[in-house]
Parts: sequence; structure tokens; C-alpha cells
Amino acid sequence: MSAGDVSPLPGRRWWTDLSPAAGAAVMASGIISVGLALIGHDLLSLAALAVAAALWLVLAAGFATRLLADRGRFRAEADTPPALTAVAATAVLGARLSELGRQGAAAVLLALAAALWPGLLSTVLRSWPRRRLSGAAFLVCVATQALAVLAAALSTACHQDWLGRAALALFGLGLLLYGVALARFDLREVTGGAGDHWVAGGALSISALAGSKLTESPLWTGAGHTALRTLTLALLGCSLAWYVVLLAAELRSPRPRYDIRRWSTVFPLGMTATACLSAAAPTGAGWLRPVGEVLLWVAVAAWFLTFAAFLAARPGEDPETT
Repeated sequence: MSAGDVSPLPGRRWWTDLSPAAGAAVMASGIISVGLALIGHDLLSLAALAVAAALWLVLAAGFATRLLADRGRFRAEADTPPALTAVAATAVLGARLSELGRQGAAAVLLALAAALWPGLLSTVLRSWPRRRLSGAAFLVCVATQALAVLAAALSTACHQDWLGRAALALFGLGLLLYGVALARFDLREVTGGAGDHWVAGGALSISALAGSKLTESPLWTGAGHTALRTLTLALLGCSLAWYVVLLAAELRSPRPRYDIRRWSTVFPLGMTATACLSAAAPTGAGWLRPVGEVLLWVAVAAWFLTFAAFLAARPGEDPETT
């Protein structure tokens, strides 16, 4: 059964009817906040963080309401890849708080995301249909790498080596999950997807971000550091290649109508930009910084357009991603 088969109960508040795919709005806002901070736009970064935090609270309230009052719908939604945005959004928000020096709050969010991750991941993997899947399938990788990013950030900030080793393990697992999702991905989504097809590239971008965090960690030296640097640059190169392919497909086959899954376009745009900015220093590839700055402003423009469309959309207009 898909989440779309569950009818909303009468009398719901609007925020309880939001699709789990709306979690990508938190992910997009959070990663754009990270990117803006990296290029010195602190006020804009804090504004984006405020939006991300507010959206996270709204979605968390809806998540808790469904868990406590509508178990049928909760179980149906937990079977679908967009459920993993709960993990990724929480970890991305935590990563931004860690950069602000709020290590305690970031650690709490890491614990929450880590608690949600195994159950949701195993449920999604067990429930995958035999047919080819949309780009939402790559959220199995994104959620895992989001945990790796936050764990690596906290490892460096709090000098906890075990978190760094956990981040490396999550990084490797995330890459394996990317391969699993790629094998099930319907390539026709590139020219016909409703927005989440961009996660095919965004999953590599967040993998590159996790790699850059590990590369700058003092835990890894010598051959280990060189391997992480090389892998990070390779992942970033592949994500940029996806960016070009997906952008060309959008120009060839425009899809202007608003869909909640368009937040899963904005997130990879912001993630690719942020990965370029973050990887520039630890990998020694300084040319990545100007590339990241250009891509970040593209992502900011996409965020504003998508947010405006989101506000203008009528309740119940957003389709569910399965």
C-alpha cells in the first residue's frame, strides 16, 4: 500500500496533511543556510536557518500526530522513501547548528536522526516494489550520508574519534545504498520526473560533502587521507555531471507546474553548491569555490521560486511520492 492510498481524516489541521516529501523543504533550506554561511552571508544564512527550523517543527508536529492518532497512515507513509526525509532533514539542521557552535543541540538532533534511521531505512528497503523507482529511491543514500556529515562535524568539533569512525562507516554504507538505488532507478524520470529525479545527483553531492568532512578530519592521514580526497573529488565530479544532464533534460522537457517534489530539486541544487564550497579547501581544489558560489545563487533563486509556488498551492494539491 502506498501513502497515497490513505485518505486524510476529516477535521485535520493543514500541517498534518503534508506529504513526507515536504521534508525536502527543510533539507533545502538547511543546506542553503550552510552554503550562505560558507560565502559570508551570515544574515541570509540565519534567515534560511530560521525557515528550516520552523518547517522542521511543523513537520515534526505532523509526524508525531500521525504516529499517535493515525497509525494506519503513519505505517503507510513509513513504507515510502520520502519518509527518510525525516532523518535527512533532522541531520542537515543539526549540521548547521554544529557550525554555529551549538554542539549540544546538534548532538541531540544526531541522536534523534540516528534513532529514526534504522527503522525507516529497513522498512523502505523491504517495501520497495518490483517496478522501477523514482528519484526518491536515492533518499536511502541521502539519509545515511546526512548522518555521516553530522557525525563527522561533531567528531571534529567535540574531539570524539568514535564519531569520526562511525561517520566513515556511514559514508561507505551510503555509497553502497546509492548503487542499490541506481540499479532500481527508472531513467525515464530524467525527462519526465516531477522533481525528485534530481536526487540522483544530489545523493552524490551529499556523499561528496560527507567525504570532504572526513577528509578535513585529523583522524585520517597518509594513504587514508589521500583515498578520501580522491574519492571526494570523484563523487563531486559525478554529481556535477548529473547536474548538467538533469539541467539539460529540464530545458528540453520543461515541467513548470508546482509539485511538492520540487523541493527535492532545490535540495540537490543547494547540496551540489555547498559540496563544492566545502570540498575546495580540504581537497586543495580551489577552483571549486567560485563554481560553488555560482551554483549557490542558482539554488537560492530556485528556493524562492519553489517557496512562492508552495504558498500559492491549494491544500491537497501536492501529490504523494512513492
